[in-house]
Amino acid sequence: MHFHDCFVRGCDASILIAGPNTEMMAAPNSNLRGFNVIDDAKTQLEAVCPGVVSCADILALATRDSVVLAGGASWAVPTGRRDGRISVASEASNLPGFRDSIAVQIQKFQDKRLNIQDLVTLVGGHTIGTTACLLFRNRLYNFNSTGSPDPTIDLTFLPTLQSLCPENGDASRRVGLDNGSENRFDSSFFANLRDGRGVLETDQMLWSDASTRPIVQSYLGIRGLAGLSFGVEFGRAMVKMANIEVLTGTDGEIRTICSAIN
Repeated sequence: MHFHDCFVRGCDASILIAGPNTEMMAAPNSNLRGFNVIDDAKTQLEAVCPGVVSCADILALATRDSVVLAGGASWAVPTGRRDGRISVASEASNLPGFRDSIAVQIQKFQDKRLNIQDLVTLVGGHTIGTTACLLFRNRLYNFNSTGSPDPTIDLTFLPTLQSLCPENGDASRRVGLDNGSENRFDSSFFANLRDGRGVLETDQMLWSDASTRPIVQSYLGIRGLAGLSFGVEFGRAMVKMANIEVLTGTDGEIRTICSAIN
């Protein structure tokens, strides 16, 4: 949710505003969950210190805490963001898409002053969570109208995905993004990419593309490459992302309720 917020109008909690034609209602955001968690935190904070803590800061802090609770490393979260007053569904097209090429993804990240390492690192957030069959079923049966599955999928993993997502089954069924470790924040996501077990096409592309593969390899500690600590680098990349186009000073507002502008 934090990622989806920051890539549209910056980290201003515009993703939390409810109503017709808001970002929340845009197709790329239809599977987001956890709005109730942010709303609950806001309710409790308003009771103690009304008008002080923005929804944007709550979202940034809750994101860090969710990673820690899932076994990941902590990081210091700069605060002081203010909330935006505008949320437009059509602007969600700025988000990286699940069918975007690596080149398109890199450009979308560069537009937000994030580099290739930031891209690989932040996509590594898929070490926890799930996705819907709708977003990857095309890979399992008739990839790019070939009549065959995506050849980058490990042949021993393909039957598992097909059993979870039958060709004419429930498109909304949830499947773990990090096979075997979807509830724990670790580096196994990258091992799955190496083994052809990425679920989303764009995830698996990180291994097949020459510009991103070395970074994945580094997170795996492959000999000959300078190994990076995924936990440390993830925190660094999250701080960088959380600074995208933030509102401070007299810009924006501190929303009383996260789902509505004051």
